Amino acid sequence: MVADVSAANSIGILNTNRRAYYIALPKPPKFRINHISREAVSQPFHFPFSLMAIAPPSLRPLHKSLFPKYPSFSHDSPFRPSLLFSSKPFRLTVRASSAVALEQDLRTQGTQQNQTVETELFSCPVCYEPLIRKGPPGLNLDAIYRSGFKCKKCNKSFSSKDVFLDLTVTAGLRNYTEVKPVRTELFRSPLVSFLYERGWRQNFNLSGFPGADEEFRMAQEYFKPAEGGTLVDVSCGSGLFSRKFAKSGTYSGVIALDFSENMLRQCNDFIKQDASLLASNIALVRADVSRLPFSSGSIDAVHAGAALHCWPSPSNAIAEISRILRSGGVFVGSTFLRYTSSTPWIIRPFRERVMQSYNYLTEEEIEEVCTNSGLTNFSKKVQRSFIMFSAQKP
Repeated sequence: MVADVSAANSIGILNTNRRAYYIALPKPPKFRINHISREAVSQPFHFPFSLMAIAPPSLRPLHKSLFPKYPSFSHDSPFRPSLLFSSKPFRLTVRASSAVALEQDLRTQGTQQNQTVETELFSCPVCYEPLIRKGPPGLNLDAIYRSGFKCKKCNKSFSSKDVFLDLTVTAGLRNYTEVKPVRTELFRSPLVSFLYERGWRQNFNLSGFPGADEEFRMAQEYFKPAEGGTLVDVSCGSGLFSRKFAKSGTYSGVIALDFSENMLRQCNDFIKQDASLLASNIALVRADVSRLPFSSGSIDAVHAGAALHCWPSPSNAIAEISRILRSGGVFVGSTFLRYTSSTPWIIRPFRERVMQSYNYLTEEEIEEVCTNSGLTNFSKKVQRSFIMFSAQKP
């Protein structure tokens, strides 16, 4: 072997005598590529060994970045690879630019993995730890249906095999059945779920409710500070307002939440009839309003239309709503009042006796419960027995 041959010829010799070189010379001389003429560069360039075969796996993605499409190596070039051939294990020194490329590649791989395994907005109703989601990302019906959810702390799994994601404490139990008060169980009936928007809700006008369209407009005024955020429509029923919120395009995501399985199925039927809703960011979730499956301070807006009087414990429910609201988040609710300040004193005992089956509250009681739960800026609009109120998380 001639020691003073050109770099290009040295490469040719090494390429043709690779095996003999390693066997015959335990400590061969070191060769360094300092310069390659333009004539040599214009010819096909071959290495005497394969980087993919020898380099460590973590460095393999960098072999393409080591040699640009038209390499020009010179003594003054900032890119001068130093290639060492010896009988010792192969070592490759990577310049800072290559290290940056490796870091970017690892970040890209991490991003791709997060598309299938990510920390979800939902949390476990048992321990309130964020759920790990495996499946396609997104808050739409199809993505939720094709995803699996599991708590990383208590290892409890939650099913989305139905048209809704079940995030109740009793989800998955086979032998235990929990029966709620009559006012709650009534709305789990398939018949009531079917009739709710087909005559049932319209009767609320007799008590002063201005109608769904006007109530939606009033709620949107209260929700202005929460525009662009995530809205949860608790006790959504058949999704009358959930669908309006989703179609408005005001929020990044809308979660229609109810304890009634049949109400959520009815909501799904209405959504399937509207192509624009199918493409929107709306999800159906079964949950208990007294045990909301969201991390503390994670929600921008909570709506509860004509629902508070049906809750087993309004104080517990409003405390939960306050917990999940972020700072500046808004809670808007509407309900029937037990009586108002204009109700004659002689009639009030009668109304209290008739309405014992539901948790009808007064204006003062609603404000006191909201304030006691840490909410501020209480505001209300009253029309006969109808009240819409708003409170904000400081």
